[in-house]
Amino acid sequence: MKRILLIALIVVVLGFCLYFFIPRDPEKPPVPTSGDLTVHYIDVGQADCALLECDGKFMLIDGGNVEDSSLVVSYLQKAGVEKLEAVVCSHAHEDHVGGLPGVLAVFPTAAVYAPTNTYSSKCFDDFLYYTDQQRLSVTIPKAGDTIPFGDVAVTVLGPVKSYADTNNTSLVLRVDFGDTRFLFTGDMETDAETDMLDAGADVKADVLKVGHHGSNTSTGYRFLREVDPKWAVISVGTDNSYGHPHEEPMSRLHDAEVTVYRTDKMGTILAVSDGKTVTFSWKNTSAQPESTGANTPTAYIGNINSKTLHSADCKNLPDPKNQIVFDSYEDAIEAGYKPHSCLD
Repeated sequence: MKRILLIALIVVVLGFCLYFFIPRDPEKPPVPTSGDLTVHYIDVGQADCALLECDGKFMLIDGGNVEDSSLVVSYLQKAGVEKLEAVVCSHAHEDHVGGLPGVLAVFPTAAVYAPTNTYSSKCFDDFLYYTDQQRLSVTIPKAGDTIPFGDVAVTVLGPVKSYADTNNTSLVLRVDFGDTRFLFTGDMETDAETDMLDAGADVKADVLKVGHHGSNTSTGYRFLREVDPKWAVISVGTDNSYGHPHEEPMSRLHDAEVTVYRTDKMGTILAVSDGKTVTFSWKNTSAQPESTGANTPTAYIGNINSKTLHSADCKNLPDPKNQIVFDSYEDAIEAGYKPHSCLD
């Protein structure tokens, strides 16, 4: 017995020494997040404008049309913006650059980014003029560059080539905050999307700002499959003359089980990340996101007494003691259960 006790004591001492004195791989430190990241998808009708806010710092991506200038300036003022860390013009079309001259005329800005510094339009000339008034020059980033924004990592993913089509010159930005990601694609179309994927761009994101206001020329099947978003935001005008969003990309989003938020129905949309999860709110609370299959129940609830099958979100579920859970509709039917009207 004494020998057994001695052996046990030696084992305990050796274990103690091994635990405290043998080097071990350190745990991966958590990604620092100071407060929350809030992305304001500002309702500017048939145009784009998004404000990023984190830890008292602000960054603006696009500014809507020229006529949206005062709306955007007013929104930024109400949001508490006094200075912008960066202003990004995704590309030179008016519905993205038009409101930026007014923003640059009012708010001190640390840096301005665009895919070009030459484009023949008055609103783009005004954009260059007010950039110059701040004693800044337009930075033309390339794929792989980063844009400083506090604890938020903003990476330029595209374009990866030169294009004659202005839409395809759109800067593509991936915004990383903790474990969450947001993707902004401007009006980039499927050809440039494919080139970016072929170049090895990591486009995976939780929230996708759908390209080109939901046009069929963007958000191709391969691109959407690589992004694999949980949520998508479409910035689009009510009853616009282009018919955006088109049926085809909406169908692709449906097939991918992406929950869709639209500014034409919901007004300005806010997405808030705490570094782990993303929550949404919107101005028009009477409107609801388009679930597009994302909330389809993965389980079916049967009533043991009546042999009736319900969806998991049915309002007429039986008492828990009378419930049986089936993993699939087929399993329930084979077990002799008949579908409730909620499954019609």
